[in-house]
Amino acid sequence: MSTVFAPPFIFLFAAILCPLLPTRWRALLLLGVPVIALIVILGYATGQHAIVNVVGFELTFMRVDKLSLIFGIIFCIAAFLAGLYAWHVRDHIQQIATLAYAGSAVGGVFAGDLITLFLWWEGTAVASVFLIWARRTPAAYSTGMRYLIIQVLSGVLLLAGLLVHYHDTGSIAFEHLGLVSLGTWLIFLSFGIKCAFPFLHNWLQDAYPAATITGTVVLSAFTTKMAVYALARGYAGTEMLIYIGAIMTLFPIFFAEIENDLRRVLAYSLNNQLGFMVVGVGIGTEMALNGTAAHAFCHILYKSLLFMSVGAVMYRTGTSKASELGGLYKSMPVTMVCCLIGAASISAFPLFSGFVSKSLILDASASNGYYMVWLALLIASAGVLSHSGIKIPYFTFFAHDSGKRPAEAPVHMRIAMILTAALCVLIGVFPGLLYGLLPYDIEYQPYTVDHVLVQMQLLVFALLAFVFLMKTGIHPPEVRATNIDTDVVYRKFIPSVFPIVVSLIVAANSAIRSAALNVIGGGVGLVERVSKPDALLARGWSVASMMFVVIVVMCLVLILNLW
Repeated sequence: MSTVFAPPFIFLFAAILCPLLPTRWRALLLLGVPVIALIVILGYATGQHAIVNVVGFELTFMRVDKLSLIFGIIFCIAAFLAGLYAWHVRDHIQQIATLAYAGSAVGGVFAGDLITLFLWWEGTAVASVFLIWARRTPAAYSTGMRYLIIQVLSGVLLLAGLLVHYHDTGSIAFEHLGLVSLGTWLIFLSFGIKCAFPFLHNWLQDAYPAATITGTVVLSAFTTKMAVYALARGYAGTEMLIYIGAIMTLFPIFFAEIENDLRRVLAYSLNNQLGFMVVGVGIGTEMALNGTAAHAFCHILYKSLLFMSVGAVMYRTGTSKASELGGLYKSMPVTMVCCLIGAASISAFPLFSGFVSKSLILDASASNGYYMVWLALLIASAGVLSHSGIKIPYFTFFAHDSGKRPAEAPVHMRIAMILTAALCVLIGVFPGLLYGLLPYDIEYQPYTVDHVLVQMQLLVFALLAFVFLMKTGIHPPEVRATNIDTDVVYRKFIPSVFPIVVSLIVAANSAIRSAALNVIGGGVGLVERVSKPDALLARGWSVASMMFVVIVVMCLVLILNLW
């Protein structure tokens, strides 16, 4: 098949064509392009396709296998649902950015070499930032700049690692890399930034809630999952990832519990769910990688659904703050039901999508002897129920009555949410539909007595714990506040310290320059004193004196030669 008709380029051509079309046609383009791209993807045979030779390098734009295929399929589905959700948007900047961003993400998962991966990697960074800037506020501009700097830094590290790796091996193939050299470490760090590893994660909570309502839904689907795919492709079985992922599942729980902005709660929850996928990549067995791919597939759906639900509420009320919401079930029942389905899915209730994907990773960790990691994942699962499964729907729809009675979400938003919710239920009830897409053949039954009983015990007791905390007043109240995370280092501490550091550098520079000038001035004065008329250097030497100096020098040379 021609390179021109490769799915990533279909998205990019549509992005170029978008501003030339009438308003309604642009909205149709956002719906039609993902469908066309999905049909084209399914038409590719397994293997290398769309190969282009550029200055001696063979670039593979379509490497099709079961690992890339499942990510490509869900990216197209997510792009279609996001386009339907954003049917009302008339901003061509957002529409172009959505097409270019989705196309770059699709290109990234089908890239067969590191150079092609780098091109799409940077494409996602540049395209996605416009979904933040599209909000057109000073805060959004500042957030977008921080986001862009971090995303470009990830790309620079990928490029540096690519160059070092090519120098060491002579290969640009995007295959299993492992942590074996400086180049592979740099590439690993690049992937870690986009995957929001601990201490590298703050761009996610900073940027996603700052985007437009529809832009946040789009952002939640692509960047981090492309990074998960890249880790699965290049670093499967890297044990360090098991512990990085376990930490990722745990620490966001505490931030999400005290956060008032529900979109930021979902951003922390996204980070938590990425941890499960990273653990699966680190374990690296067929079951674990199947679990990673399945969980990424399901996560895109239920996280998009939750962002859609909160976004619909924000669209109607103008706020996503828990302290300002409540009682909306009376006027937004469809949105409420969809939100509950998303909450049940992310909490891994049986018969919902999260249960059939998360079980694979939990079983893989236990069966491979990582019992402490398995326990951490169980604790994290209970935390997910608390901050996303309960907190999001409870404070939005059922807590204290805010008095707001907004209209139900627009029809196209409701259709998008209903379709996404239906997919969450369909996968949960018929897991074989998902398992058939996984990278490795699988014979796995999620609905066994042990699986269901353990999960229901976990969920029921987590629910009781939430009720206890609320009744006793121990649960953190939902109040307007700014919660401090590790990004305070580069957002507050460094900017506050920077002027002091600059003044110290200027003072030190001035002192060094003054000292150097004094030394030079003293040296010049000395030369002037010894070379002026009648001074030591201006006097004539007698022949006897010169001969004496020559003899002394010759004696020293002879002594040195003897040694």
